[in-house]
Amino acid sequence: MADPAAYRPKPGEIPTNPGVYRFLDAEGRVIYVGKAINLRSRLNSYFQDVAALHFRTQTMVRTAAKVEWTIVRNELEALQLEYTWIQQFQPRFNIKYRDDKSYPWAAVTWGEEFPRVFVGRGAKRKGNRYFGPYAQAWAIRQTIDSLLMVFPMRSCTDGVFANARRSGRPCLLGHIGKCAAPCVGRISEADHRALVVDLCEFLAGRTAGLIKQLEAAMNQAAEALEFEQAALLRDRLQALQSVAEKNAVVLGDGTDADVVALAEDPLEVAVAIFHVRGGRVRGERSWVADRSDDAAADGLMESFLLQAYSDADVPPEILVSALPSSVEVLTELLAEARGAKVRVRVPRRGDKKALLETVAQNAAQVLALHKTKRASDLSTRNRALEEIQEALGLPTAPLRIECYDISHLQGTDVVASMVVFEDGLARKSDYRRFVLKNQESNDVGAMREVITRRFTRLLADRGDDGLLIDPATGAPRRFAYAPGLVVVDGGAPQVAAAQSALAELGIYDVALCGLAKRLEEVWVPGEEWPVILPRNSEGLYLLQRIRDEAHRFAITHHRSRRSKSMLETTLDEVPGLGDARRKALLKYFPSLKKLRAASPDELAQVPGIGPKLAADLASALAGQQPAPAIDMETGEIF
Repeated sequence: MADPAAYRPKPGEIPTNPGVYRFLDAEGRVIYVGKAINLRSRLNSYFQDVAALHFRTQTMVRTAAKVEWTIVRNELEALQLEYTWIQQFQPRFNIKYRDDKSYPWAAVTWGEEFPRVFVGRGAKRKGNRYFGPYAQAWAIRQTIDSLLMVFPMRSCTDGVFANARRSGRPCLLGHIGKCAAPCVGRISEADHRALVVDLCEFLAGRTAGLIKQLEAAMNQAAEALEFEQAALLRDRLQALQSVAEKNAVVLGDGTDADVVALAEDPLEVAVAIFHVRGGRVRGERSWVADRSDDAAADGLMESFLLQAYSDADVPPEILVSALPSSVEVLTELLAEARGAKVRVRVPRRGDKKALLETVAQNAAQVLALHKTKRASDLSTRNRALEEIQEALGLPTAPLRIECYDISHLQGTDVVASMVVFEDGLARKSDYRRFVLKNQESNDVGAMREVITRRFTRLLADRGDDGLLIDPATGAPRRFAYAPGLVVVDGGAPQVAAAQSALAELGIYDVALCGLAKRLEEVWVPGEEWPVILPRNSEGLYLLQRIRDEAHRFAITHHRSRRSKSMLETTLDEVPGLGDARRKALLKYFPSLKKLRAASPDELAQVPGIGPKLAADLASALAGQQPAPAIDMETGEIF
């Protein structure tokens, strides 16, 4: 890879104006495009100490061989030019949101003499009106089928329409009342266009006026004693109301808006969007992308909105989970595309905030499902294990991987976890928890103790016979299985501690590495520099998933122990509670949260707890407010 210092511009050469810059590789391909209000300040940040950069940015600047820039007049022009270049050059290090599936939409061929309605996917054509996208094709087809009973406009193909015109006979839809049969002159072009307008109004979410019109027409026909026409209008009204009721009102003010939320992890980002028209959710969509740089949520949201609305209708309001980094400029750009005012904001209260939370849950689900699909694919798992083998120089693929993590609260209640993955899948029956004997040890000392205890057990289980199956019981000796790779959560210090513990036990045939959280660096014993796996590496993804599972398992254990410890401490401070009564309370209320929520009457139901003691206990618990706890390693509050 290239040394960034080799192509760094000379001091003072970079202007301080707003502009857009491009990083190019040795073959002249554009690999990254970015914008800046101050080009000199932004570009200089790429040429600082490379080790201080995020590992994805490190990869980009080391892959590049040249940097170019173009000055513009203002931030709006910078945003426009950045988007144009990203579309033109498709840089590998810019985030590209890819759709995980093709979503259906409803289309009306507005420019034809007798427009038709149909459900389709893929590219859109000029001259048509589109509604959606929708989550399921069957749902929108069912909706269109029901609407044709109310608005019997044309839905047949051009070939069927032409055949009907030549023969003078309508197709089946004309006979069953789902088409007004303009092909044989049963309805004029103007009257058919009126049906098309009404159907488009309904699909756009404007249903109240259509329902009132049908009610008025039905009543008028009944008053004129045209009962057959009134019955037909009644059936159409019921069909219309039935279709409308399937789309629940989520925003009572009839808002037209798109609601966008992100879910991200260090390697990937998922986006979910709900299209709300007339206060009802008319469609939804989701994307997943590899994170190719270290952009924060505001930058990710900005790049998504630019891509999402490049070929889509812009609504008057866009509700987002994170405000874009250049929200004023982006709003101006979207307003120009829409031809009217656009508002981009983060809702803080009410129904809109609740809807945004729902969209955020969908984004998280999309990301989790995407990861599950990757983890369940056999070829993907095999590729991940092969990449780990190659990166770490292992003789064989590590079919059994054990990962260890330490969890504590400011050095107290120190616990550890061991999770096991075999063939790239979690083997939860082999998970283990550890309570550290030396509660005053730091992360390094704790890691040393855990590795020592685990592999001492391995040597003991193997015994003199070296068998993995106990000959007496026929049961497997679980701790006698040596892992193909040990992963510790941490960097060089944790790896060195684990290596020292293994060496003291005389174990030299177990591979070892560490995965540091901040930059996702893979540390190998005895190496001065970490191994940097590519951002899209399946091997890195598997190591990250194993590390995150170990952290989750450790945190769960720590929270459980802390809750129990706080409960016992609280009961010790209440006068009149002996050992028997404390045990009875612990049996009925296994957590401090449940104990605090209990009323005096509920406490009095515990054997040995009378009304007076229950009242004293409730009073003592009400006077104690639990202090928030922060995991110093992750910043999590629990």
